[in-house]
Amino acid sequence: MPKERPLWRGPAFRLCLLSAALFLCLQLGMRRTWCPEEKPRGPAAVAAAAAGRAPPPARGTEQHPGAAAAAAAAGRRRVTYVRSGRRGSAAPGCCPLQPPGGSRRKTGRWHIELQPWASPTPSLNYEALRFLKYISTSQISCEHMNLNSLRGYSETTKKPWSVCLDERFSLIHRIRSKQCRLYSLGLGNDDNQFEVSMANSGCEVHRFDPSIKSAHVQEGRHLWYHRLSIDWRDPNPAIAAHKLHSNTKKLGTILNEFGHQKIDVLKADVESAEWKILENLILEDVVEQIGQLVFEVHIHWPGFEVSGNDSTVVRYWYSLLRELELKDFRLFHTYKDLSKPQMFLKKEAFNASSCYTLSWVNTRWK
Repeated sequence: MPKERPLWRGPAFRLCLLSAALFLCLQLGMRRTWCPEEKPRGPAAVAAAAAGRAPPPARGTEQHPGAAAAAAAAGRRRVTYVRSGRRGSAAPGCCPLQPPGGSRRKTGRWHIELQPWASPTPSLNYEALRFLKYISTSQISCEHMNLNSLRGYSETTKKPWSVCLDERFSLIHRIRSKQCRLYSLGLGNDDNQFEVSMANSGCEVHRFDPSIKSAHVQEGRHLWYHRLSIDWRDPNPAIAAHKLHSNTKKLGTILNEFGHQKIDVLKADVESAEWKILENLILEDVVEQIGQLVFEVHIHWPGFEVSGNDSTVVRYWYSLLRELELKDFRLFHTYKDLSKPQMFLKKEAFNASSCYTLSWVNTRWK
């Protein structure tokens, strides 16, 4: 006959389970009683946490200078020193980065206003002729466009990057007073004589090029190189593919981070990315912070992320340049590069070069 299970085993087991549950409830209650609740964080703290920075100090509290310096050094995006072109020396950083919350950018438009078609029905012939005539016709005269009179000018420049130095515009006065600022956008181009000449003239020059080996390098007193690529959008860190382009930013973002309010000259040679970059500058009103534009434009193909048939593409190009005119920019110089293939949207047509260098002056620039 099998041995019977003792009657006390069932109730004892249930009593153990009940005791364990009671002990757990007591522990949770004590933790809530003795641990203070976390204070709700304000918008600035939330934004700081999202950006990976420490939240700002509470109002009325003072931060110790040493702690402030340590916090600035800990921020990965803050530039406090750049590496000098001379080995073994460090120079003060040109542009300490501003917190993202200090953005001055206004809410921009979503798209530009397209100009009416050049003919009653869409036609590549009419659109191309209108566009080519527009970029070949000066809208304002400029008597002094070369840098011969500037200190440090070099004649070895491979192509003319023309700026207007007439007395009626502010650039020449800002060069004389050593207060001018030049931004140069490039993609691995070794022709930097224009930038060197402007730096030797006393201008603060920043060249942005993703092919530069170091993040920030200073050469001389006024010339900085930055391993950054200027784009028409900022990368989204939540998208894995965008992490590969962490050194790609919009020009408006760079201006905010460097704490620069104005650019006297913006030079761009970005190999067919110029159309979308120019569109971004217009839509976000960044172009209003620029005194003169010197852009190399490429018309042998539509350009990055420019879609549509040929007549639609040319209408888009023309509309962009008309937007500049509405912003009080006037074309004063055109250089047709005959050393490049004579192509227009992959065709040998309209006696057009595949590359033009266009220079505008902002007539409202102060």
